[in-house]
Amino acid sequence: MHIFFSGFEAVVLALVLSLDAFVVSFAYGADKIKIPAVSVLIINVLCSFILGVSMLAGEFFKQLIPQWLEIAISFTILFLLGLATLFDSVTKAMIRKHNSIKKQIHFNMFQFRCVLSIYADPDKADSDRSKTISPGEAASLAAALSLDGAAVGFGAALGSISPWAVVACSLVTNALAVMLGWFFGNKAAQKIPFNLSWVSGAILIMLAISKLF
Repeated sequence: MHIFFSGFEAVVLALVLSLDAFVVSFAYGADKIKIPAVSVLIINVLCSFILGVSMLAGEFFKQLIPQWLEIAISFTILFLLGLATLFDSVTKAMIRKHNSIKKQIHFNMFQFRCVLSIYADPDKADSDRSKTISPGEAASLAAALSLDGAAVGFGAALGSISPWAVVACSLVTNALAVMLGWFFGNKAAQKIPFNLSWVSGAILIMLAISKLF
């Protein structure tokens, strides 16, 4: 039963972390921006690799602390990230809508401005306006999409979720998210503004609460 529940958690976590990739790819498909197979592979592998490294770091760290502290830290990280993701759902919409906010972020954050811009408005990843996501652009996008995944992975590993199971699921769900997102976006023929970040936040909060039982 424990193995089944751990496997279920791994699948849920991988699905949560692939939601942003789905939304980003939907935007590309709607704008007729192509994502070649090599770019899909780069996004998938980099996102899963960063997730795996963060989870292995969590696995190592949990050996150094008592079990009650593992649970407390895992709950805190997942719960706070869930709340932050809910807030992020609102702020990303504001960044896209208000140019003044976007300029302020570019001015204050310097080296992070590229990632923040891509994360807030996925179309920015196509920097050369070629209507195709190149391998280099795919790597930048993967870095942006991995920001949440790294923190979530660390916290989840403290809560006894298998890193290998999550990474294996992530390789599947990320690839499906990119391909299906682009397919449905392309079929939509126009960009439909929607945001699934609140779903990720709600699920992360539920995963956090599950650690207490």
